[in-house]
Amino acid sequence: MKPSLTIGGLAAVILLAGCTTGAEFSADDAGFTTVGDKTAVLAKDTVWVQSRAQAEKTQARVKTLLATSKTLDAETAVQIALLNNKGLQAAYADLGDAGADVWQSTMFVNPTASVGLGTPGLEAYRAIEATLAVNLLALATREKTIKVAKVRFEQAQLNAAIKTLELAANTRRAWINAVAAREIVVQLGQAQIAADAASELAQELGKAGSMTKASQAREHAFNAELAGQAAQARLAERLSKEELTRLMGLWGNDAAYKLPNRLPSLPKKLITTDVIEAQALANRVDLQVAKLELEANAKAYGLTEATRFVTDLEIVSGFETEREKEDGKIRKETTYSKELEFVIPIFDSGKARMRKAELAYMRAANQLAEKAVNVRSESRSAYEAYRSSHDIARLYRNSVVPLRTTIEQQSLLTYNGMITNTFELLADTRDKVNAQQLSINAKRDFWLAAANLTAAVYGGGAGSAPAEAASAAPSNAPGGH
Repeated sequence: MKPSLTIGGLAAVILLAGCTTGAEFSADDAGFTTVGDKTAVLAKDTVWVQSRAQAEKTQARVKTLLATSKTLDAETAVQIALLNNKGLQAAYADLGDAGADVWQSTMFVNPTASVGLGTPGLEAYRAIEATLAVNLLALATREKTIKVAKVRFEQAQLNAAIKTLELAANTRRAWINAVAAREIVVQLGQAQIAADAASELAQELGKAGSMTKASQAREHAFNAELAGQAAQARLAERLSKEELTRLMGLWGNDAAYKLPNRLPSLPKKLITTDVIEAQALANRVDLQVAKLELEANAKAYGLTEATRFVTDLEIVSGFETEREKEDGKIRKETTYSKELEFVIPIFDSGKARMRKAELAYMRAANQLAEKAVNVRSESRSAYEAYRSSHDIARLYRNSVVPLRTTIEQQSLLTYNGMITNTFELLADTRDKVNAQQLSINAKRDFWLAAANLTAAVYGGGAGSAPAEAASAAPSNAPGGH
């Protein structure tokens, strides 16, 4: 073959090979189908908004969901969050980045071309020099590089699914907390009405001389303390609703939605399973991400091993044409050259890079093992909390509150019959208010445990344990004894 075909033939091979593109990764929504599949348990629509038309359509649907709901239920709140939360859209953009990376990896490294024009001497008429350099190492390791990029792309898809599950779980928890706070406000409002009436009656009886000042003070103090607690409950209601509003991405008039006055009743039937650990191991998306991390490090380790001794290898092909004027005639001379350039590993033998790749693989393996242990434990804990919190909520609903109500009613009868004093009646009333709040908190903890159970099996982040939530919530009635 003539030397003049060296550059052209090499360029033709590169151009033909470069026609192979990652079409499956270049689509605007590349990988988003996997996100929908992994979040199918939510039974909700997810949208990756990438155009003005999509944004307008999504916003119109959000407004429709808000307009058609007199009170916002948990399922509608989750759907609005999945459609309208901008942080989730930012997470989907990360998926697009990963798709672009794997698309880029399917392309060959661009060759480097250089052209020079000069006058080497007084007698020279013109000189032209051109070279074409191709990175052979990139060509040799291209398949390994693509495999690593594809695994990273799979990880990005699962990470986007995790963000979706997390947002859904956090929105559901926020809705539960907001409605529970509102239920406490309603309950304290009813107690406040009775306390106001008792305080006014005590004042009138005091004027008539039928009630001592101490008894009057007890009634007034109870009324004031209950008013303070109601104010705290209203603050908690507003703050919890604001958290829900943030997760749904609402503002302006859209934030004026209404919530139900109470949480749903306890379900009659509970989820029963003996294989909760197996379900979590099979479905937890974050565990699948950890498995892919190990796979990616294994493939990256192989790539590092392939390039241990040679980190840069290029073939350079070129020509130089000189045109000289001699004895009134123009003489043309062309010379061709081919060179192979590479780094000589005298000082860097690649052992350090191999060690780092080996440690990265070991780290991923141990993290996967730890994740598997944690997933098993989290699923067991979530299921235990789910069953136990239901039993506790039923106890308060079926026993504690009815008994406290009966005690208060009997205390009122004996008080009217002058058998018991004012202090005893107030103590019984406080205990009833306290029991009602504990019952609401117990029901809230059950619904939070139900949300956490779903998150423990499929992913979405673990919430606070019911015991911690109950201890953190204000449960004592005013002026406890």
